[in-house]
Amino acid sequence: MSEASPIRLSINALGGQGGGVLADWLVATADSCGWLVQATSVPGVAQRTGATVYYLEFCPPDAAGRLPVQALMPVPGDVDIVVAAELMEAGRAIARGLVTPDRTTLIASSHRIFAIAEKSAMGDGITSPVRILDACRMAARRLVLADYQALAERDGSVISAALFGALAGSGALPFPRAAFEDAIRAGGVGVNSSLRTFAAAFDRALAPVEREDAAPPPVVLTGLSHLRTILAQRLPEAAWPTATIGIERLADYQDAAYASLYLDRLSAVADAERQLSPDPDWTLTREAARYLALWMSYEDVIRVADLKTRGSRLARVLVEARGQPEHIVDVTEYMHPRFEELCDTLPWRVGERLLASDRSRRLIAPLLERDRTITTSRISGFLLLHGIARLRRWRRGTLRYRLEQDRIIGWLTSALNACRTDHQLAVEIIRCQRLVKGYGDTHARGLHNFAMIMRSLPQLVERPGSAALVQTLREAALKDDEGRALTRAIADLGQAAVPRAA
Repeated sequence: MSEASPIRLSINALGGQGGGVLADWLVATADSCGWLVQATSVPGVAQRTGATVYYLEFCPPDAAGRLPVQALMPVPGDVDIVVAAELMEAGRAIARGLVTPDRTTLIASSHRIFAIAEKSAMGDGITSPVRILDACRMAARRLVLADYQALAERDGSVISAALFGALAGSGALPFPRAAFEDAIRAGGVGVNSSLRTFAAAFDRALAPVEREDAAPPPVVLTGLSHLRTILAQRLPEAAWPTATIGIERLADYQDAAYASLYLDRLSAVADAERQLSPDPDWTLTREAARYLALWMSYEDVIRVADLKTRGSRLARVLVEARGQPEHIVDVTEYMHPRFEELCDTLPWRVGERLLASDRSRRLIAPLLERDRTITTSRISGFLLLHGIARLRRWRRGTLRYRLEQDRIIGWLTSALNACRTDHQLAVEIIRCQRLVKGYGDTHARGLHNFAMIMRSLPQLVERPGSAALVQTLREAALKDDEGRALTRAIADLGQAAVPRAA
């Protein structure tokens, strides 16, 4: 690029991340240095919260006074700097060809904001960040990468200030640091916190890029030492990391006795796997440690109310809202209770009778149909949900607890029976728990698909390759919410069992 060539910069940001503020700061910086700059933006409403592409072209002043002709949108292969306010947006920029190894400096935040498709997937729909990180390292001429969201939150600022500092620190633009800082001061809003975040990101951009895909630190048991001893005595070492997390999760969900029940059930799986081989690979036990903990901590109304009224959550909301001591921050929860959830929370005999009564459904269900809002930052709303959360001590007597425990026992029994003859089949049965997740309609759909596969097991175990067949059905169930793909897959298996005429 010659000295007279423009510098082309693309900002890819989601709604609410301050991409427009960042673009305004850049325009102000360039103007103060005597450069010609043009900025455009194209909003997109089909992505997570409306991703927007901001495009800027910076041109040095022409000695002859001629005005440049500047483009309105970035062109693949012709962008010098790409700023991505979230890791997936960096991946999108790479996919569109805006990042090239011969010219582009990529400045990206490594944190994730999950797309709706990732959140609503029947199974684990989260896109692996490892592939995107590898693509960033390969596609860019230079990569400036860090968790700029965390850096901004630490100083009570916004990610746009962190990205602005990283861009200044990268040296990709020929403007002095003072010009960048003056642009923030000229904005007049959140100046002190933005300057702190700017300085931290500036220094961070000068450091080498660290790998962001390192393993997280292990979880350490706190206050559950007696369960630690049981875990070490009864479970193989290969299952300790996952089982440790499971114990803490279930003790937090209910109590230490419930976590002990988890260990008893998991120990039965480990004993079954020991009987198969003198040197088992413990795949079944490791998978059971994960999926059993998930199922035993099913999301009911009590759990949801508990999570929504925790002090840690309210503190996080205040941080995200950047609330100051003199501010009043209202937290409004959107609730849509269902008739089934009301019955699930009642003592099991009462809930069972109410659920089976068509008359009760006709009388009560219409009262629950409309959405409700509860302001938990006010004493009335907080006490309402806090009171529901306190029902945890009576959870074992509820209808939902009885139903879920029966389902868990049936699922584990099927896996243990299969383990006697087909280890891999038992593993695939355990993995079917992926279908059971969430609460409300999401839980009902997943449970329906899970039940369809379990009903098919007697036919599948008699066929060769039964483990692969169960895996095929599970993957079909994860393809859509309504279970159409699963229904077709089961029908195809039924047709395959019919012998063809000669």
